[in-house]
Amino acid sequence: MLLPWANVAVEEELPQLGEPGVVFHYARLVPASRTTAVDDSFWHGLRAASVSAVDSLRHLPLHATVLACTSAGFTGGPALPPGVITAFDALTTSLHQRHVARVAVATPYPEPVTQAEAEALAAHGIEVTAHASLGLDDGYPHITPRQILTLCDGLPPAALAEADALVLSCTGWRTLAAAAALHEQLRIPVISSNLALATHTHSPAPGAAP
Repeated sequence: MLLPWANVAVEEELPQLGEPGVVFHYARLVPASRTTAVDDSFWHGLRAASVSAVDSLRHLPLHATVLACTSAGFTGGPALPPGVITAFDALTTSLHQRHVARVAVATPYPEPVTQAEAEALAAHGIEVTAHASLGLDDGYPHITPRQILTLCDGLPPAALAEADALVLSCTGWRTLAAAAALHEQLRIPVISSNLALATHTHSPAPGAAP
């Protein structure tokens, strides 16, 4: 897992979501801008930093290498090292594997970033029935479950009724408690970015031993 340097949620949530026997190794990515707020310099910096991070892990017998940032997957930037995917790639793969065609989306991002994600999901054949965002460009570890629940309460009921699943996008906010409550309330799958990362590790890579 290639982590944005201020991300703490991935290391907390993946061990709770992963299958027994799956081991996660982490390398922290420091963008050249040395910033944490989501913008082009941050996303492009993560992608550029992934080259040396992958090199630092090259002696490990890895089955998958993931840039654990969702928004870096649909905002462009330098090419990633061969074989590296983003959390957005893991998310769309998880949705397709679950045969999810329509989703409602909640994010902590600024609205333009959330809109960009809705367009990127549509380009992958996944319709976004509605989306809501907290409008934040930083500070995602400090978001509380109550804030996530309140955000999702603002999604139109008709859009939720049409959705096959609710997506909580972003690896940087803690979603386990909120996802459980939302599933109980809405009775549809609630798929977080970190759940998609964990799901991605469930299937061995081509040629890997089962």
